[in-house]
Parts: sequence; structure tokens; C-alpha cells
Amino acid sequence: MSQAYFLTGTDTEIGKTFVTCALLHRARRDGLRAAGLKPIAAGTDVAGLNEDVENIRAASSVELPTNLINPYCFTPPIAPHIAAAEAGVRIDFAAIKSACETARRQADWIIVEGVGGFCVPLGDRKGSDDLAVELDLPVIMVVGMRLGCISHALLTAEAIAARGLHLAGWVANRIDPAMSRFDENLATLKSRLTSPLLGVVPHAPAGGAAGAADYLLLPA
Repeated sequence: MSQAYFLTGTDTEIGKTFVTCALLHRARRDGLRAAGLKPIAAGTDVAGLNEDVENIRAASSVELPTNLINPYCFTPPIAPHIAAAEAGVRIDFAAIKSACETARRQADWIIVEGVGGFCVPLGDRKGSDDLAVELDLPVIMVVGMRLGCISHALLTAEAIAARGLHLAGWVANRIDPAMSRFDENLATLKSRLTSPLLGVVPHAPAGGAAGAADYLLLPA
């Protein structure tokens, strides 16, 4: 079966989907049939499409049906457990795991993007962390480089380890171009996180996610 990873972040709006797409482009350049999944998404346009899902679809080199890429999509751009409750939907981890396993039979390299931060609730007293455990995949962590990111990154890495999951690597995504002492913050993260740094993505790189792939390596 293909290699697969669960991608999470230190918070919401820190560029998880952007990094997911960049890693897909990196995998494609490395000669792999690559596909991304975003099992749970919230927020759609007038056509009923979610921007993150469509970006992941476009960055993938293997065409998968929507029910595999995104089994659960909610209209309002709100916390997924609230959106699910309002829609009368129960997010079924078994369905997501089945979609992931099916996708892995069709591609060489799969990345499954979580929603929000690592412990975002998904209903029924379960969260994104429980989904990661259910999928039992090594984890890639995106660190949104801004003030406060050190604590967020260390706490997220601690939560990943506490659930018995392997942190395969982390990406520093420079979401705040004016961040003070960027180099010092990055050095601290490199000294405190034992997993490999897969790359540092500059703010708004030329070429978008495809251009960001130049700054990334896939996990060993």
C-alpha cells in the first residue's frame, strides 16, 4: 500500500492546505502518483464547492472522486462539530478510514489534511486527534510562524506523541512576514522539536503552492 501521512497544524488559518498542496507538488516532482484528501471541510461558495478541497484536487496527480477526497463538507465556515450538529450529521471515522484506504490503492503517496488544530472537536466527544489515531498514520505538523508559535508547536507535538503517533516531520510556514526575531524563533523550534524540519516556506512564494514545493522535502 502507498505511503500516507496525516497533516495537522498548530492552529487554524496557518496554511495547512497551502502546505498540503506544496507537498503534493513536491511528491509529483519526485515521480510519485500523489493525491490529497481533506475528509472534513466547512465553508462553501455559491456552487457548493470548498476552496481548500478544490485546491487539493488541483494539486493532486491522481484524479479521485469527491466522496473520497472530501466525505464531509458543510456549508457554513464554522467549527466542524457545530456545522455537523446543525446539519444533523454524525461524522463517521470508519467512512473516512475506508476512503483513505481506497485512495491508497490508487496512488503512491497520500496526504490526509486534518481540520483546524490537532484537537479540534468533531462531535460525539471525539476530535481531530481521535481521527488521526483511527487512521494510524505518521503525522506532518505545519507550524504557522508568528508570535506564540513556539508554545503552540511544542504543545501540538506533545499531544501527537501522547496519542502514540509518530511525528514524521514539521514545516515552518512563514504566515507573518513581519514576525520579529524569525531566525531565533526557528532556531528554538529546531532545538526543541526532535522530528526533522521538512522545510521553511517563505511568505507568499512565487508560483504559489507549486513554487513552495521548491522549499520542501518529503518525509524520509
